[in-house]
Amino acid sequence: MSGPWGAAGPALRGPRAGWLWAAAAALALGALLGAWRWAAGRSRRRQRRPARLQRVGTVSSLFVYPVKSCRGVAVPRAQVTPMGLQSGELRDRFWLVTKEDGHMVTARQEPRLVLVSVGCENGCLALSAPGMEPLRLPVRLPRKNPVRNCRLFGLDIQGRDCGDEVARWITTFLNSEPYRLVHFEPSMVPRKSKDVIDLFRTTDEVAYPDCSPVLIISEASLDDLNTRLEKKVKIQNFRPNIFVTGCSAFEEDTWEEILIGSVEMKGTVCCARCILTTVNPDTGVLDRKEPLETLKSYRLCDPSERHIYKSSPLFGRYFAVDKTGTIQVGDPVYKMVQ
Repeated sequence: MSGPWGAAGPALRGPRAGWLWAAAAALALGALLGAWRWAAGRSRRRQRRPARLQRVGTVSSLFVYPVKSCRGVAVPRAQVTPMGLQSGELRDRFWLVTKEDGHMVTARQEPRLVLVSVGCENGCLALSAPGMEPLRLPVRLPRKNPVRNCRLFGLDIQGRDCGDEVARWITTFLNSEPYRLVHFEPSMVPRKSKDVIDLFRTTDEVAYPDCSPVLIISEASLDDLNTRLEKKVKIQNFRPNIFVTGCSAFEEDTWEEILIGSVEMKGTVCCARCILTTVNPDTGVLDRKEPLETLKSYRLCDPSERHIYKSSPLFGRYFAVDKTGTIQVGDPVYKMVQ
């Protein structure tokens, strides 16, 4: 009796039948998975509509600070890397003054560091300071120079020693205990911003900045502060990477995602200010009071954020880099609105 499957009926009750059913089930599952992926992709595309760009300002100045706490370099354009601004061989805070035991030294301890000017000539870092002969040292250091273990804000990081000549130069200028200069190299392990402030992402990394690759301040915020001060301060007191004009005071605090040139950045936290802001950038004298006291009178955080900022006043906003590229003075600043 042949049945509905004809003469093949009896054979399909054996191993071949199981194989065919398994193949059919696999095909059905594949179709279902494909349909699910298509629907999920369509849903994601609906959720990720192209951001609407709202112009909020213009880049008026760009600054790179090659040696932490030394004078910044104003540049017309800069590459924005995941670890901060770069102009030629100069990378933001890739050099650090340390004690002989590796602990960082900044203008908080040695305010006259702000008088050290930094440049780059023919592959050399060029240092100059009042009363000192200019000094040059290679950006790419000899491999024989030792790698030192350093300590910043309780975190370990390495740096290659820049040699005895520059160590003596810095120590002589500051009239201090012996100090060294170290350089962060690309093969070294950066610090995680999240280890300093938990609101950063695990992918946000820095060399020797306090915690963030990019700091942005608006001209209106500085103007607002100066209306409250008897003695005006400069933007150099606050050491931003990007200075923006054309927005209202402290509007930068509200920027979550921005586009400048080809660079996309994400706002993370505001910058909590310390006595470094009270160092006069022209004289290297530490005031310890202004503009910090005035900022404390009106720029403290909301009580709900005290676990982040404690009692420090806020001035400027930190940004992490989502998409690298180039920016230049005059670029529009856009807020990305979903």
